[in-house]
Amino acid sequence: MKSFRALPIWLVMAAAQTASPPAYAADPPPTVPTPTEEGGALLIRGDAAKAVEIYTAALKDTGLPNDRRATILNDRGVANVRLGETKAALEDYNHAIELFPEYPVAYNNRGNLLLALGQLGEATKDFDRALVLAPGYAAAYSNRGNVEMKLGKPEAALADFTKAIELMPASAPPLSGRGLAYLSVGKPHAAIRDFSRAVSADARFASAYRNRSEARMAIGQRDEAIEDLSRAVAFDAGNSELYVVRGYAYLLDGNAASAIKDFAKAIELDPKSSSGYEGRGLANGVAEAFDDAYADLNKAIALDPRSPVAFAFRAYVYKQNAQPDIGSKDVDTAIKLDPNSPEALWARGEIEEAGGQADTAITDLRRALQLRPSWQFATDALQRLGAASDDVDDKPVPALDIDKWHVVLHGKDYFATSEEYPKIRIPLEMIGEGEPKLLAWEVQKPPYAGYGILRFSGGNVRGKTEPEETELAAIIDISGGKVVAIEPHRQGSRVASWTWDGDRLQIASIDGVTDEYQLHPVNVAVVGNRDQNYDAQRAERRRYRPKSIFEFLFGN
Repeated sequence: MKSFRALPIWLVMAAAQTASPPAYAADPPPTVPTPTEEGGALLIRGDAAKAVEIYTAALKDTGLPNDRRATILNDRGVANVRLGETKAALEDYNHAIELFPEYPVAYNNRGNLLLALGQLGEATKDFDRALVLAPGYAAAYSNRGNVEMKLGKPEAALADFTKAIELMPASAPPLSGRGLAYLSVGKPHAAIRDFSRAVSADARFASAYRNRSEARMAIGQRDEAIEDLSRAVAFDAGNSELYVVRGYAYLLDGNAASAIKDFAKAIELDPKSSSGYEGRGLANGVAEAFDDAYADLNKAIALDPRSPVAFAFRAYVYKQNAQPDIGSKDVDTAIKLDPNSPEALWARGEIEEAGGQADTAITDLRRALQLRPSWQFATDALQRLGAASDDVDDKPVPALDIDKWHVVLHGKDYFATSEEYPKIRIPLEMIGEGEPKLLAWEVQKPPYAGYGILRFSGGNVRGKTEPEETELAAIIDISGGKVVAIEPHRQGSRVASWTWDGDRLQIASIDGVTDEYQLHPVNVAVVGNRDQNYDAQRAERRRYRPKSIFEFLFGN
């Protein structure tokens, strides 16, 4: 999150304090906006350069008290950041803090700028100071979480993002930040839940759609991932990176033609996009347009000679073109550049497969999948070799079982399985310390009999005064054989409220956010004890409900 994109604090406070005048009062005379208010309005309209002029003129008033001058300097720093004038912005924040050392907003904004400049330690100090001055400052918790993610401390980041969400449940940036933290620790369902909340809070939050697509790719929901990326593109059409990501999603889904179009669009937007040339080179190789593939990958290497990806992809194209010996040289280069590159390990596995080295190929392909679980090419190669995606066996944990459902430990991860539902494998993603003891399995009553709820212990988390037990609930589409979502159901004395309403399930969660899930169509007239007149009225309201921008764009 970059808080300098937010409204100036004076503007937020002014809006909160506005009240309607008494009915008997005459209309007040029009007021002339102060220079600070005028600058804030210009920032909202996107005219940062004019805002800097207004703030600079206001600062010439020698009679300004220090706290007022600090506020204007902070706002000018925000405007300078938007103009890319980082040095001027830093000077403004420094001066504001010198004049008003008790001003938490200036510390928060300076921390964001230092984070963008890569000065993580100094950024952390600023967020710490902001939180000492304002313990309920949600944005500072969220921003400190961003620093902790950069420092490779996802658990600390989760705690800070969670605190920010408690203070500001409907704010998209901390929800998206926590989603990234969950994704980094291997909890894609929790990540999807938070990204979904983020886009519900801000329907135009393109990065949250992009991040949710990554989480969905991790659990094999490719169609949904492509839809998310299409939404992100709709709101950020000039972002070449989004086309690259969607290009890979198409390619992994077996649609090389659409992938080539997206990579071409990325190159059109950014002719120096080495990742665009890499992706299109691979897609052309998959489509057996080898000359085009070589041309693209040669261009990618010229743009970024130290990219292991381009060399790995060219090695694969050589293998597809019956030239694995030449490809092996590119693989060696890719591995030297990055021994842990999933693309390089996959390409080496492909070359080893071509050379009849099945055992070493399997090892490399499995390692590639550990690093990038969504890399379908490695999965396909392992299937050709008759090998599983890893060499880890399920270890039963009967102490955590209930009737019909069993818990197995696969490596470090727990899953629930059932002989009655052999196609369903439920990841038991926890939120606290402990083991995921299964608690109850309930198949819903008609008309929702196609859904089941598996509740399990989510572990202990820190409460306000003492540790609190948590409980999670996996929503299972029995007929579809898949996990719809995993929801926090209880923490301490707080319990989520579930409402099955027609073709939607709404869950008022324990952390103050309401989640909604689309269900299979049902006959709403027989749901619960409501009469048909109620349902007819509800249908009429839906019929004339104003359409959102998403419905206009995507027809849903």
